[in-house]
Amino acid sequence: MDHLAELREFALLHARGQGIAPRRAARVLSGIDNDDSGDPRSWATVWTRAGDAAAARGRLLDACAHYALARFPHHGDAVRRAAGKLVVSTFDTWRRRRKGIVRLELPFQDGTVACWATGLDAARPRPLLVVTGGIVSVKEQWAPLLPLLGRLGFAAVVGEFPGVGENTATYRPDSWRLLPHLMDHLAHRANVTDTSLLTLSFSGQLGLRAAAEDPRIRRVLTVGAPVGAFFTDPDWWPRVPGITADTLCRLTGHADRAALWSALPGFALTAEQLRRVRVPVRYVASARDEIIPAREQELLSVLPDLRTRTFDDVHGSPDHLGAMRRWLIGQLLRARVPGGSPRIPTTGADTVGPYGTPPPFAPDKTKETQP
Repeated sequence: MDHLAELREFALLHARGQGIAPRRAARVLSGIDNDDSGDPRSWATVWTRAGDAAAARGRLLDACAHYALARFPHHGDAVRRAAGKLVVSTFDTWRRRRKGIVRLELPFQDGTVACWATGLDAARPRPLLVVTGGIVSVKEQWAPLLPLLGRLGFAAVVGEFPGVGENTATYRPDSWRLLPHLMDHLAHRANVTDTSLLTLSFSGQLGLRAAAEDPRIRRVLTVGAPVGAFFTDPDWWPRVPGITADTLCRLTGHADRAALWSALPGFALTAEQLRRVRVPVRYVASARDEIIPAREQELLSVLPDLRTRTFDDVHGSPDHLGAMRRWLIGQLLRARVPGGSPRIPTTGADTVGPYGTPPPFAPDKTKETQP
């Protein structure tokens, strides 16, 4: 599959995840015929124009979603970098019109990290919930969930994977230290001794590694996280989409895919490390995942407290967003209150669709397992 065809395929999935209707995404894609930086019909330029149009109509979160797709999959050229800045500034305008969402900035390793947060209170510290996405997900994609998470009683912080968006740190084997570092930074404004991690996709690997070392982490929830086989299986690596490999090259600083592949084993988690994760782990898998190999399930089985839910879908289960998010939030609340039956909202943009109207929920082929 060529580069532009891969961009189109993955953009449709990510557009759905950000609340952009398929017909709307198809209309934008129909105006794109290249990925040459600055060309009027190029990927980043056309998506940026669509974002500008949404912003002009006052649809700020819709504009954020379009800008996020303009910089997809990473800040690889000037137009994408400009779109990335528009995501941040447009979301900042939106959040300033509401109460309770604040911005955090802190240094980490060779870069800096920016986050959006709610519920931070030194006088009455709440349990901490940290949310981070994968290698192509900017924090603004998840930040509209903050009002819901605040209502659920959390001090919630939404950040980004190393190298993504405003996180300028390099992705390396010890990047998991970002999570304890963030907890240290928030110790005076949140109850970090009761920290939950909603670390999605590649961030899930960071979350599991951090949970093996830091007892303040009390639960980990993730979706399609690589664990070991993705980083070490030579038969799987040639099947990994080019966009994924190229994005990882950029985030890790490796010059090409060959150099990246030689370094990836250093990122893999071991069975011994996973056995040290003594807290509940809730994992959403996708039966047709084109990025994460099914063999990861074998390694995950050594976790002492694992529950999984599998959707008949591709990576990230974009066709099951509503069901996936309701399950994750339900598992989060039940883990905090064992034996309880929390009331979980099932409608509204804060719950199942960060941007605009959530997609309709239809019956799906799923299964839930636990050892």
